[in-house]
Amino acid sequence: MAERTKLWIADALKRLLVKKPLEKIFVTEICREAEIERPTFYYHFQDKYDLMAWIFCQRALQTDMLSVESAASAMNSMRQDYIFFKRAYEDNSQSPMWAYMHEYFVRRYTDLAREKAGIEPDALTQFGIRLYCYGTLGMTREWLLKDNITPAQTVVEMMFESMPEKLKELYFAK
Repeated sequence: MAERTKLWIADALKRLLVKKPLEKIFVTEICREAEIERPTFYYHFQDKYDLMAWIFCQRALQTDMLSVESAASAMNSMRQDYIFFKRAYEDNSQSPMWAYMHEYFVRRYTDLAREKAGIEPDALTQFGIRLYCYGTLGMTREWLLKDNITPAQTVVEMMFESMPEKLKELYFAK
């Protein structure tokens, strides 16, 4: 039941995002659109940014970050939900979504590094992960907002090819 309520609230936010950017949407509007009371919203989410992050994470968790096919499929789904991701990448509020997205991917790649190496990543590996995440987020933003030609598969292949050698060795060593 709680999961259905979260999805209901998320759909309400997505409908509002079609009309205006995130920074101009208030929790009261989300509640009205979802036909819920404010306490219901706050039972599930801290604020609208937490809701945006939850929507993002629900999608990102379904992606195998070391698979070209899975990552390309995720990027293609971003185009299908263009308004949501456009608004997420355009958000320059006090808690911008791109910053949250960056930290999310840094955590996931760091966890993968721990899993692959069996130890805590060293400073250079951590730097490489942060750098790679900044780059891939920036290129994804550019692709989503400005590039209507390059297939997602090609973009992901270029991202993987551009990954720092130290990370390639760690993630793709046989």
